[in-house]
Amino acid sequence: MHSKAPAMMRATARAIAILLPLAGTIAVSQAQAQAQAQTQTFPSRPLRLVVAFPPGATTDTIARLVQPRLADAFGQPVVIDNRGGAGGNIGAQIVAKSAPDGHVLLGTSVAFAVNVSLFSRPGFAIRDFAPVAMATLTPNILFVHPSVKATSLKELLALARTERLSYASSGTGTTTHLAAEVLFRQLNNVDITHVPHTPAAAVTAVLGGQVPIGSTSMPPAVPLSQSGKIRPIAVTSARRSAALPDVPTVAELGYPGFADYTWIAFLAPAGTPAPVVNRLNAEINRALNAPDVRERMNALAIEPTPMSPAEFDKVLRHDVERYAKVVKQLGLKAD
Repeated sequence: MHSKAPAMMRATARAIAILLPLAGTIAVSQAQAQAQAQTQTFPSRPLRLVVAFPPGATTDTIARLVQPRLADAFGQPVVIDNRGGAGGNIGAQIVAKSAPDGHVLLGTSVAFAVNVSLFSRPGFAIRDFAPVAMATLTPNILFVHPSVKATSLKELLALARTERLSYASSGTGTTTHLAAEVLFRQLNNVDITHVPHTPAAAVTAVLGGQVPIGSTSMPPAVPLSQSGKIRPIAVTSARRSAALPDVPTVAELGYPGFADYTWIAFLAPAGTPAPVVNRLNAEINRALNAPDVRERMNALAIEPTPMSPAEFDKVLRHDVERYAKVVKQLGLKAD
């Protein structure tokens, strides 16, 4: 009887070897079937779009342009839930903890990519999210009060070496802050005092003469630049902005390769089924390509930038790495 034991053990081992891959295949098939079922029934209830900034912010404006088109496409209400605070971290924390079924989305800005380095405890990690769609990619702008005796970047830098100047940005750790610090301190060794504001408040501070220089996103600055109430010096895009075609880029003023943007995008909790992510992406991109939406964005000097989830993921990871280096080099911390 004992002589049969090794043979029985070998037979059992062979059976297990055959069954294990089969079990794995069954598990994968079940997961695929479950994801397909979720996709077919999605959405099964109203969608919640958590905007990580307050009403009236550019991120909120873009979310509200997309909102009605998503509601029409999905046949479900899309509720915007503004959760501003901590530079966008509060909204991100909420979505990171939400069910990964596509019914809760995060609307945020490039601050999302900066904050994981800027804050020691942002309350979320990039891995907590599934990139869904890039919405816009907008350059930042450097401008001055008309009383400042500088009409070019070269003249502004020369003035900063002889006078104590300050600049207003859209806030500590924003790309408008980081781009200005790189341009002034790292590339030119010029010490200009940073005064953080919100984007609109930064423009107002320069307009009122409280701060001589501004570095903000384009939307709040373009109308005043066009009217001559503030003087644009340069934009941070790789090419000139259609909204201000006479304003040079930083790159063409002697800093080749210099490019910095403020983007707005949508993300879902990690684990959201890929078919659901792809459907959300398709409907958001369709909304961004709608003629009336593009017209509204262009009027705000915002460039719609629809792309696939994979393309957005690539941009996101690149920016997380890039801004981590800048934050470290500048020694910045928000907490």
